[in-house]
Amino acid sequence: MFTGIIEEVGKVKEFSGKKGVLILQTSFPDLRTGESVSVNGVCLTVSRTEKGLASFDLSPETLQKTGLGRLKIGQSVNLERALRLGDRLGGHLVTGHIDGKGKILAIKKTGAGKEMTFLFPTEIKKYLAVKGSVAIEGISLTIAGLSGNRLSIALIPYTLNKTNLGEKRVGDEVNLEVDIIARYLK
Repeated sequence: MFTGIIEEVGKVKEFSGKKGVLILQTSFPDLRTGESVSVNGVCLTVSRTEKGLASFDLSPETLQKTGLGRLKIGQSVNLERALRLGDRLGGHLVTGHIDGKGKILAIKKTGAGKEMTFLFPTEIKKYLAVKGSVAIEGISLTIAGLSGNRLSIALIPYTLNKTNLGEKRVGDEVNLEVDIIARYLK
């Protein structure tokens, strides 16, 4: 389980979709083999660590159902380590099991922040509500607006500077995970 509060933005050092191997640069000091890490919202297992690098094996299903298959060397990724029992829950409960891919439709400057509008798959609409939670690229966010298959999010400067959302452009795809409580209530 994760909270959707991003701890670090890492960089893609190596990636091979055909081999299903992803190597990231990270500053997590005590990251260990076997540990779960959310990478852009996808729960992955560390297969190897070495001097600030973490390796992950990616299954064909992960590459197909998430946006990880489109990663490029040098690209930024959101990272969060798994919760420990007793940790403060600053976001919402996030599993790292992606429900669908979304697409950025619009980015509008709003004061010091931005509002982003996303297109989402029809099948997840029943789990979304205005003022409800959604994880986008692993980030715990509050839905500001819903209209058809579009949702909007108001982003503060901190989120734009401390996650990879500040680098995203219109047309980019993102990983989406609905709120786990909304899923089970439905």
